[in-house]
Amino acid sequence: MPIYYFIVAAKIIIFISIINVWFIRFNKPTPWRGGNSKSMKEEFETYGLSQIIMYIVGTMKVGLAVLLIISLWINDLSTPAAGAMGIFMLGAIAMHFKADDPNIKSFPALILFLLSIGIVVAEVILDGI
Repeated sequence: MPIYYFIVAAKIIIFISIINVWFIRFNKPTPWRGGNSKSMKEEFETYGLSQIIMYIVGTMKVGLAVLLIISLWINDLSTPAAGAMGIFMLGAIAMHFKADDPNIKSFPALILFLLSIGIVVAEVILDGI
């Protein structure tokens, strides 16, 4: 069933993306960082958010990404984890607007938001079948 393959792919893409951002590129510059930030800490400072908030957000995003992978086996986790991830991605987009970033800097968050919402919608469709 193609919708099932979308759900699996979306969960894997979100997981890999979140792990990449929060572990591999945490202290590295990327073209997507807010303002002229060179690290995650600088990015959160650009948004006017504290280091404590940064670690809380990071922990929650990584936790949700892990739940999305676990939901490949425990399906009941899928919709709440994807829905919450979508909310976090809306928050990321809002922070880019707050920092007056060019719209392109919000692109990764937009893609992850769309994938998250896509998972929720696809799960609803599958439940109705």
